[in-house]
Amino acid sequence: MPFLPAPASAADRQDDRPDPVVFVHGWNSDGSTWNTMAGHFRADGWPTTHLDQWTYNATQSNATTAAQLADEIDRVLDITGATKVDVITHSMGALPSRYYLKNMGGTSKVDAWVSLAGPNHGTETARWCGGAPCIEMRPGSDFLNALNSGDETPGSPRYATWGSPCDMLINPKSSVALSGAVNSTTGCLSHSELQTSRAVYGEVKTHVR
Repeated sequence: MPFLPAPASAADRQDDRPDPVVFVHGWNSDGSTWNTMAGHFRADGWPTTHLDQWTYNATQSNATTAAQLADEIDRVLDITGATKVDVITHSMGALPSRYYLKNMGGTSKVDAWVSLAGPNHGTETARWCGGAPCIEMRPGSDFLNALNSGDETPGSPRYATWGSPCDMLINPKSSVALSGAVNSTTGCLSHSELQTSRAVYGEVKTHVR
């Protein structure tokens, strides 16, 4: 009689699940901007409960948003039973998530981190908008100087960035890449197309999986 393996336990099934994904949008946006990418993850087997298209107030300081992100990640971990999340960010969303990782103990709760078109070293475009987050996104701001001091990719999370040579909102283009991350350059995509490109999604999925 052939050997039949025992049915997987609930714990085993949980272990087989991917990490929950917390999506962090950019300035002047909201969680719906992730509909296309979240749909791809869902089609590839990520449970709906593991795809958090978080919306926050993008007019406040990135430090304030980081504190709220900490609460959101704790909430996602609590409802999913997972031990870590993956964080996927677009544009300004890179900054509060990095603040959380560097200054708020987030490295123990994040497995993989992704920046799509992130102004990690500032963008001149932010000089055309006002308010705390725009000031913080300007090259040479106190916020960015502190965020980029020392190790740009602290702790154990697996860091990766994607930037496009055709992104007109990130200036200079070199702003996206981080020391210690896997840094990739896409084809000619606009700022928002980095979120909807099927090719970029495939690379992001490979990184977080």
